[in-house]
Amino acid sequence: MSARAAKPGRIRAALLGWLGKPFGLTDADAWAALSGATVGGVQVNAQTMLTISAVWACARLISETISTLPLSMYERASGGKRIATQHPLHFVIHDQPNADTTAAVHWEAMVAAMLLRGNARCEKLMVGSRVVGLQFLDPCRLWIGRGADGKKEYRYTERDGKQRIIPRDRIWNVPGFTLDGIEGVSVLAYGARVFGSALAAETASTKTFEKGLQPTTYFKFPKVLRTDQRAEAREAIEKISGAVNAGKPAILEADMDVGTIGINPDDAQMLESRGFSVEEICRWFRVPPFMVGHSEKSTSWGTGIEQQMIGFLTFTLGPWLRRIEQAISKDLLTPADRLRFYPKFAVEGLLRADSAGRSAFYSAMVNNGILTRDEVRELEDREPMGGNAAVLTVQTAMAPLDSLGQANDAAAARAALRSWLADPEPAE
Repeated sequence: MSARAAKPGRIRAALLGWLGKPFGLTDADAWAALSGATVGGVQVNAQTMLTISAVWACARLISETISTLPLSMYERASGGKRIATQHPLHFVIHDQPNADTTAAVHWEAMVAAMLLRGNARCEKLMVGSRVVGLQFLDPCRLWIGRGADGKKEYRYTERDGKQRIIPRDRIWNVPGFTLDGIEGVSVLAYGARVFGSALAAETASTKTFEKGLQPTTYFKFPKVLRTDQRAEAREAIEKISGAVNAGKPAILEADMDVGTIGINPDDAQMLESRGFSVEEICRWFRVPPFMVGHSEKSTSWGTGIEQQMIGFLTFTLGPWLRRIEQAISKDLLTPADRLRFYPKFAVEGLLRADSAGRSAFYSAMVNNGILTRDEVRELEDREPMGGNAAVLTVQTAMAPLDSLGQANDAAAARAALRSWLADPEPAE
């Protein structure tokens, strides 16, 4: 093999080394997935993947749900935890990470990159040694290579076409599912064959519907036609072909015979294969099919909406939420801040049941002295009342916890006084 022929192979091996070749895939399959080559007869890349309705629905469901959960900084205090609105990072992760983006849009892009690309990267906006903002880096415009010193180099292309090198210490990387503990693996690379098959099924079904739900049709004549006769025949056939012309009568002339080439949709089990593709894609994103509109099979996550949301939160969202929280603590907080502050998503909104269920839950929590009435009002986004509404009570006469003993003593004293008044002792 010549040096010129071997050069593309060396370049490909180097790129696979930087991007990470999926375990169990050959170099050819990995390169096909990462470069957007054809898999299953269609081109598979980040753009074509999202044209599959199941992929779009799964990615959108997870990213939008996480982006709308409140993410706040909390402070560990002697009286318990409290939201640390005074911390500079609270405004960044909760409200606005930079001048151009809101927190919901920022976290939506971050989670989508983790889901599809395996990694989400941001540029840390710094003032001195403190993080004052985050700028999401589009994976399509971020090039990761090696500098002259052999270390990683991050080169980013702005929207105006200008390129700049971002220092390594300004890059914040949140990996998705990982095999080496450093870089997340790409769903696009690992699932290229599955997504390619789904795209191929979509393409085949579209062509089938365009042709009136029939495979390729041939028209056989007993003799060779002249050029003008062949043109007239094609024109006549096109007028009665396709789904929009289905049902129109056809006239066969000059001993013309009609037949089909290929397999009809029923024999190919097209609808069944498309339904299986939805379930297969949902497995990759760990999303129950019913949550993306695939209702052919019932869910095993419970019958009530609350039980289903608990399962979705535990098995699907929980790992992503924990991964983001720990990445913030590790990379965006100083060692001193980590001892006092920590980030946390508020997931209570996902677990809200119907009004009757919430009422029963709140009553049990208040009557057993676990929550105060003001804490319940806070969960319902209402202003606190103060006074006795901020005091823990129990169902026994709904008295404050610290006065239960006093109430019992007072009751005993009143009983003794009544007994004495009814039968006083004789005077000496």
